[in-house]
Amino acid sequence: MISVASARAGALPERVATAANERIAAGFCPTLVFAVVDGDDSEIAAFGRLDDGRAADGDTVYEIGSITKTFTATLLADAVRSGRLTLDAPVAGLLPDVRIPSRGGKEITLLDLATQYSGLPRLPLNLLPVDAANPYADYDAAKLKAFLADYQLPRDPGASYEYSNLGYGLLGYALAQADRTTYPDLVDRKLLKPLGMAMTGVALTDEMRAHLAPGHDASGKPVKDWDFDVLAGAGGLRSTANDMLRYLKANMQLTPPALAETIATAQQPRRDAPNLGRIGLAWMTSANGVVWHNGGTGGYHSFLGMTADRKRGVVVLTNAAIDIDELGKAVLDDGAQLRTGLKIVTLPDAELDDYVGTYRLREGFLLKVFRKDGGLVTQATGQAVVPIFPSAADSFFAKLVDAGITFTRDAQGAVTGLVLRQNGDHWAPKLSPSEIPPEPQEITPDAAVLSNYVGQYRFDFGAVLDVRLDGNGLKAQLTGQAAFPIFASAPDAFFYKVVEAQLHFEREQGSVVAVVLHQGGRDMRGTRIGSSP
Repeated sequence: MISVASARAGALPERVATAANERIAAGFCPTLVFAVVDGDDSEIAAFGRLDDGRAADGDTVYEIGSITKTFTATLLADAVRSGRLTLDAPVAGLLPDVRIPSRGGKEITLLDLATQYSGLPRLPLNLLPVDAANPYADYDAAKLKAFLADYQLPRDPGASYEYSNLGYGLLGYALAQADRTTYPDLVDRKLLKPLGMAMTGVALTDEMRAHLAPGHDASGKPVKDWDFDVLAGAGGLRSTANDMLRYLKANMQLTPPALAETIATAQQPRRDAPNLGRIGLAWMTSANGVVWHNGGTGGYHSFLGMTADRKRGVVVLTNAAIDIDELGKAVLDDGAQLRTGLKIVTLPDAELDDYVGTYRLREGFLLKVFRKDGGLVTQATGQAVVPIFPSAADSFFAKLVDAGITFTRDAQGAVTGLVLRQNGDHWAPKLSPSEIPPEPQEITPDAAVLSNYVGQYRFDFGAVLDVRLDGNGLKAQLTGQAAFPIFASAPDAFFYKVVEAQLHFEREQGSVVAVVLHQGGRDMRGTRIGSSP
């Protein structure tokens, strides 16, 4: 269903409205809400219903995830425009009680943080949440300071682009400390109140909670809200389509000019962002001039974008952890690709069974197709399980990613392979039983043997693997993720069951000194840095 409140109907393109209805009907997400600006016209278009049966509307509250970074960037731009700060100022100057890492005589500047050039990892290595379903809730200032005090930058600040939630959380924290306040208070006072965004904030007010759209994972299961402490500047805001329409118009320079110069400062492209275009202070600018940012949390996804001439803009909000960027891009560009015809049909169990098997996409990279919960799922080498849904006989699509699969058959009707349609078409033959690599066989070491592996292992890609005893077995937790059981298949060799990945522990003079993670065709070595309690 669709409910519309607008200056005139039609700001949302018809093909996008059709695609939104298809996604709701196919169960991609419970709700979708658009805030659209087209010239002098604007519109709120809402699709779907909440878990309690209420229709979504412009006052429905969603987590907006990393779009929060654009608010943090605008706070920085405001401080620069007012002369309180400069972009080349070291962040250490704002946090005298915090050791900020440096390298090669170069300090991390506010510009480095704001353009994702700081050299800091995506997540702090000590982000090992008590509750992986709410991963940022217990990460406080003490943990941030402890991480920064011990961290060694892998390259000079300003050298290259690397997206970092940690960096933006640090920026928001530093700006608030410089103003002697908290990030929620700073963003409310400087941006939300001046723009009339009363239903936006880091913490839920009673009114916001009453309008909250409960979040869902990609499979449609309800999930917990995400709460933020010290890293709120990276992704902690919640908002509505009505409020985000106000923010969108301000960024399109369509409202009174109080923030006009500040917004222009934030949006100005400053550095390269490989494969994405150019980056300003948080804002991305594509090759076609579209200025945008998106966001995602455990149960929500969001997109905000505007055309180069600022004539057309859009915000898209949903309460499911699925990629909706293509819907936003299709609003901005009439020629943008947009998947259509996403309708789920019912196929007999016997027909679904025909597709079960292992398919070779390339040497060493397999795609397994198997039954689960009455349907079909896929799992590529080293990757997580992705459900697929039939749109016709032999034709399936995924909700989690922009991908489809067409199965092929021989003259006798037997399934012989598949074509994976994702960033092009990729043929994969179905393997015979003799061609399928054997599955690892589980063994049961005693507790004394397992204790040898307990500890923390640091990888070059900016994460720590924490291995600890759990009952009669081991669990391993990678930075920012849940802890999962690992199972022994041989001395020093373990495997996961939740994902296609293996661990091989290395020894020197009998002691475990490192681990190699085998996943996705890559071998990644982590050096032991300590023992878990």
